[in-house]
Amino acid sequence: MLGPVSAVAQNRPRITVHVPEPLQVFLAAGRRAGTVEAVTDGVSSLGHVVESLGIPLTEVGALLVDGRDAAYAHVPAAGEVVDVRAVARPQEVPGAPLRFLLDVHLGTLARRLRLLGVDAAYENEDIGDPALAALSAREKRVMLSRDRGLLRRREIWAGGYVYSDRPEEQLRDVLGRFAPALAPWTRCVACNGALAPADKETVRDSLEHGTRASYDVFARCTACDRVYWKGAHHAHLESVVEWAVREYGPAGAGRG
Repeated sequence: MLGPVSAVAQNRPRITVHVPEPLQVFLAAGRRAGTVEAVTDGVSSLGHVVESLGIPLTEVGALLVDGRDAAYAHVPAAGEVVDVRAVARPQEVPGAPLRFLLDVHLGTLARRLRLLGVDAAYENEDIGDPALAALSAREKRVMLSRDRGLLRRREIWAGGYVYSDRPEEQLRDVLGRFAPALAPWTRCVACNGALAPADKETVRDSLEHGTRASYDVFARCTACDRVYWKGAHHAHLESVVEWAVREYGPAGAGRG
């Protein structure tokens, strides 16, 4: 257990924890100066200590004890000084193709990632943290969430905290952190399926009369059969795509 130094804790190990600015958002209001003087129970791991401060381990790149690399399993001793390092950007996620899973609160972010051709599974119903964590593990997807409790679940494959509640900043955060390969206009924003070119005659029955008269180039989702064309909202979507490719590299230049 971890808590502030008090008279009743004088005989328990006391440590100093330095938290960098990017991770100070997770600290309680009174601790946001970045340095925490704390007591431990003498048996809890360093990983547990860091989590007790409110910092998900998905956001930690390294832990140093008295200037030396330390494992999460290290048990802090009295007088040790701990430095918490944030994850490096771009962050490597070894062991599987880079794919994402987003929770129910990140629907707009999921659609924008799909617009850019990024594999982004999304649950539009609250299926619960255990089911989300199990799905992340089963499909080897990086769990994206603003729920610290979900990111603390040990069974998730990998995870990332989404720092902003604004979709534009969320997209910038994810692209900058994970550097996924971009392949715009290749994925269905509704279901995450792959898009394929579609002949106008083969999709005619799915189109309104005005659409049939005004457009000739179509794509269809190979999973849900949704039909796409350059309609009224295309200019806005094109601006999102152009910004992402300009800021984060040409299509396909990231990690797939």
